[in-house]
Amino acid sequence: MRAILVVNPQATSTTAGGRDVLAHALASQVKLDVVETDYRGHAMAVARSAARDGIDLVVAHGGDGTVNEVVNGLLADADGDPAKVGDVPMLGVVPGGSANVFARALGIAHDPVEATHQLLNAIENDRSRKVGLGIADGHWFTFNAGLGWDADVVGRVAKRRGKQTTAGLYLRAAVASHLRPPLGRPPLTVRIPGEEPTEVLTAFVSNTDPWSYLGDRPVHLNPDSSFDTGLGLFALSGLGLPTVFKHVRQALLTKSDQRGRRLLRHDDLPMIRIDAAEPVNFQVDGDLVGQRKRVEFFSVPGALTVIV
Repeated sequence: MRAILVVNPQATSTTAGGRDVLAHALASQVKLDVVETDYRGHAMAVARSAARDGIDLVVAHGGDGTVNEVVNGLLADADGDPAKVGDVPMLGVVPGGSANVFARALGIAHDPVEATHQLLNAIENDRSRKVGLGIADGHWFTFNAGLGWDADVVGRVAKRRGKQTTAGLYLRAAVASHLRPPLGRPPLTVRIPGEEPTEVLTAFVSNTDPWSYLGDRPVHLNPDSSFDTGLGLFALSGLGLPTVFKHVRQALLTKSDQRGRRLLRHDDLPMIRIDAAEPVNFQVDGDLVGQRKRVEFFSVPGALTVIV
């Protein structure tokens, strides 16, 4: 088996020593090349070349951003068209970031050493699974995407490059973005198959559960979402403090279905279209993509094989 280990040395919990241990362990089972990323988009370029060269396995060692880049590289030649997804290298993940949502949702240990043991055991026993992905505006996402408030938060956090992305940093960014939304709060119109259009102020799209983590605490917006189902939608038509506190509390304290007068929630959707009255921030997998006035989200079942 030919494999490439893609390491982001800037990720929160990656170290040179950890990289060397991981590389040495992998090299005992596969024919391995190691690439350290040194610019934004580097992991995507490496994964794209791996797919074109017929590499069997690409292992991402970094945070969710590194995993997202690798996934988008592996599927780059599909040109954003779900119908063109073909045979691509398998994906392995050894967490090295702060949240590691995709890995944790798959049951991969948060600790890189434990995750390495899991990966080696899975390779030795030929253990893998298919996972569904989401795609929006040509960007593949593994666990979530969104328009509005959550993307505003991602944008604020991104401006603090160099600071460790702690739960406290996200909380402060969430409060600041709620009180002073950088692009205002233009209405969003949500369109899903078989339903009347609905106007909301922010929209969260899930490809699995949990939607994310706040430190060690999972955040559940669509608890029935998984890598084997369609997309989950969680949208709010009001962002008053009582509404926000109610749903944040429910998301942090329970995995049961949320309910509320201002809540629009659906599970297992094949597609979602969202139109904005004015450009709003748009994020995928915790990475700010830019501003959009229209985004279509599609579920792509079984898009990728993950060693797990």
